[in-house]
Amino acid sequence: MNGASREALAAARERLDALTDSTSVDAAKLAEELAAVTALLHREVSLRRVLTDPSQGGEAKAELAGRLLSGQVGGEAVDLVSGMVRSRWSQSRDLVDAAEELANTADLTAAQRAGVLDDVEDELFRFGRIVSSDVALRSALTSKSATASAKSELLRSLLGGKAQPVTERVITRLVTQPRGRSLEAGLDSLSRLAAERRDRQVAVVTSAVPLSDLQKQRLGAALAKIYGRQMHLNLDVDPEVLGGISVRVGDEVINGTIAERLEEVTRRMAG
Repeated sequence: MNGASREALAAARERLDALTDSTSVDAAKLAEELAAVTALLHREVSLRRVLTDPSQGGEAKAELAGRLLSGQVGGEAVDLVSGMVRSRWSQSRDLVDAAEELANTADLTAAQRAGVLDDVEDELFRFGRIVSSDVALRSALTSKSATASAKSELLRSLLGGKAQPVTERVITRLVTQPRGRSLEAGLDSLSRLAAERRDRQVAVVTSAVPLSDLQKQRLGAALAKIYGRQMHLNLDVDPEVLGGISVRVGDEVINGTIAERLEEVTRRMAG
């Protein structure tokens, strides 16, 4: 997002954080309701255009959103959406993207409250690895001819009882409502949101052999010093990895092509 949309999303995030700071708010229920709003806005193009029309007053748009949503979702969701449509958006699609992000963030907040956010982060990463290595599964989950209910049932068979409920919910929403994104891009976005809940950045670590607990601790500490923030490590093993270890943080890859960074990380891991 750029310009006005970026500012509007930042304000919406602050309102969501302030709301979910209250333990009386059911974050999982709020997530479900915001997901329903996302689906509505995605489906009703004319509605989202009206709600993001810069020529219309913010209060008028908030009143319209309130009338449409009252009785359909809870007061917290109505208030959040009303606040969002008071803001200016660069394009109408950005409002849908923002509503979806708030829904996922609310679900991840529920996981954080339950003390299972680390599990959710790891499960999102592992699911992404499974999908990338299983062409048939990816095809089934992304097929345009398969119904949403069929995809949901497939995910239930894969994740039900084996992953945290939050993990199953956010992946199911992604698969059944892709909105033009690739599955991989959607999973990456969810992983980033999960990491941000603890003000952490995700480092995808591929090593030739499994790292010991001590090595993982030292690697995490080294990366935290380099990037200035706590890191969450997603670990993978590939015997052919260059130099024995490769680390990807965002768009930056630390391997033989960035010798100084790799040397620093390796030295810190060795103590």
